[in-house]
Amino acid sequence: MTRQGFLKKLHKDATLQLVAPSDEMKTAYLKKSESHLTSARLLLDNDLFEQCVSMAYYSMYYSVLALFFATGIKCENHTAAIILLTEVFAIDNTDLEYAKTERIDKQYYVTSAPVRDDVVTLISTAESFNAELLDVIDRLTNEKIEKFRKKFTSLI
Repeated sequence: MTRQGFLKKLHKDATLQLVAPSDEMKTAYLKKSESHLTSARLLLDNDLFEQCVSMAYYSMYYSVLALFFATGIKCENHTAAIILLTEVFAIDNTDLEYAKTERIDKQYYVTSAPVRDDVVTLISTAESFNAELLDVIDRLTNEKIEKFRKKFTSLI
């Protein structure tokens, strides 16, 4: 299935929708993002690396959802969120995709335990990624929001 076919299927299933932009949802997801990043740091301090990876990833993912709700996009699929980040917003999704892969590997499999240095790097990556998305959110204008919504609509 192509990326666009995948997005169209999610739209048909109501997993991916154009909605009214919501400052309330944007703010709620930004708070969740910061909370998960704080949790990741606490877990790191207590040598709980596996859980730390998951919290760092979700911190990044919630920042993406904040951006989406700021522009009126509802996305309930992690893979679609990664695709849309690049296709709609022209934001490099490499770090988010890597963090998602790490989360899945560490959460579901026992063969690849995380090590401190890798987790420290992931937290730093999450901090930079979240800062970049916050900057994009802060610079949103009505014109940019409309442009993103049109791009999104062309994909679904």
